[in-house]
Amino acid sequence: MYVLLDLLLTLLHLVIIGFNLLGWIWRATRKLHFYVILATAFSWLVLGIWFGIGYCPITDWQWQVKKELGEKDLPNSFIKYIVDKLTGLNSDADWIDTITAISFAIVTLLSIYLKFFHKRNKKL
Repeated sequence: MYVLLDLLLTLLHLVIIGFNLLGWIWRATRKLHFYVILATAFSWLVLGIWFGIGYCPITDWQWQVKKELGEKDLPNSFIKYIVDKLTGLNSDADWIDTITAISFAIVTLLSIYLKFFHKRNKKL
């Protein structure tokens, strides 16, 4: 059961990360993207006040599952974890956090721009 839950949480993580990075591209998903960005920012910054900046409840749950599966020395970041798994390297956590923060800032600004400032072409 834990293996299946771990797989589902990994898929959920990857879908959210992918959507955070790319959901602004398609007009049909821009509104949802804006709300997912807000939820991510809320988790990282508001819940982060109590649990540490960058807090993600999905990572918290997944790390509990992974500990039940016997994994140890898990990093604070799912992104670092998955980069290390995919590359076989032990990447620098600060570097991963910096790239994550910059990427998130860019897509947040894009989402805000598209929601509030972008003028749609209107047909006459």
